[in-house]
Amino acid sequence: MLHQANESTLVLVDLQKWLMPSIFDGERVIKEAVRLANIARILEIPVIGTEQSPEGIGENVSEVKELCDQTVVKSHFDGCEDGLLEAISANRQNVIVAGCEAHVCVLQTCAGLLQHGLNVTVVSDAVGSRVTGNRDAAIARLGRAGATLATVEMVAFEWMRSSKHPRFKDVLALIR
Repeated sequence: MLHQANESTLVLVDLQKWLMPSIFDGERVIKEAVRLANIARILEIPVIGTEQSPEGIGENVSEVKELCDQTVVKSHFDGCEDGLLEAISANRQNVIVAGCEAHVCVLQTCAGLLQHGLNVTVVSDAVGSRVTGNRDAAIARLGRAGATLATVEMVAFEWMRSSKHPRFKDVLALIR
C-alpha cells in the first residue's frame, strides 16, 4: 500500500530526553524522526507526538517537540488508551509511526491503531530500543500483525508521488 499525503498522520512515539541516551544509536533515531517530521511539515501532514509519563522521563527532545502539532501525554504503553485516537483526524486513515521503544510503546501503540482499523506503517530507520534484538523483534512482529514496514525515504517519496510535486525540491533537500 502506498501512502497518500492527504490521508496520513505522523506519530512520533516517546522520543524523550531522559530515555534517548539509553537507546541504541539514539542520535540516529532522533535524526531520522526529525527528518521525517520536517518532510511531513513541508507536505502539510499532521505530526502528533506522545510522551510516556513525562514527569519521570522528561518531555520529548526539543527538536522533536517543536515539530509536533500536538503532544499526547500518556501513562499506558498504547497511546490509543490515552487520547491518541482522538488526536488523529477521522479522514486520515494512514498512520506513520516512528519512535521508542520499539518493543514497548511503539509496538503497543501500533497494535492499538491496527485494532481500531487504521492503516499503520512503522518507519524502521526511525524507531529504536535499548537493545537491537528487541527493536528487530518488534519490527518483525508488527509486520506479521499487519503493519507496513518502510523507511523515511520510502514514505517521503510516496507522499510526493512525483518529481513534479510542488514541494519536491524542498523535500529532496532533506533527503540528500
